[in-house]
Amino acid sequence: MGPDLTLEAVERYVAALNTGDADRIAACVSPDFHNEHTSAAGRSLRGRDAYRTALDGFLSEFEDLRYEVEDLIVEGDRAAVAYRMTFRLRGTPVLIRGMFRIRVEAGLLAHRVDYWDGADFARQTAPSS
Repeated sequence: MGPDLTLEAVERYVAALNTGDADRIAACVSPDFHNEHTSAAGRSLRGRDAYRTALDGFLSEFEDLRYEVEDLIVEGDRAAVAYRMTFRLRGTPVLIRGMFRIRVEAGLLAHRVDYWDGADFARQTAPSS
């Protein structure tokens, strides 16, 4: 797969994330999609169906979810995407910077590794005392 097709797949996926439409997001990943999280606060899973099911909770919990791409590097069927993710959690605004490492097959995301700081997430979402 060439870099243009990889770029198109990644851009389509990020755009879908920003719609908040779980079906549209899930349509961007392969049937055997591997969604891998490096943070202990994240949850890894396999398969488009499992990912689609998990999206409902994720999208409802993280209100006004937006991903802003800070940098995007594509080489062949792989991409690295530095991002800024913003959302509200129980009314509290949250900003998380992270990185996706993505592998694309046949125009769909086959593997996504998500790197982000779970301690930063915990700090920003901890109840005020």
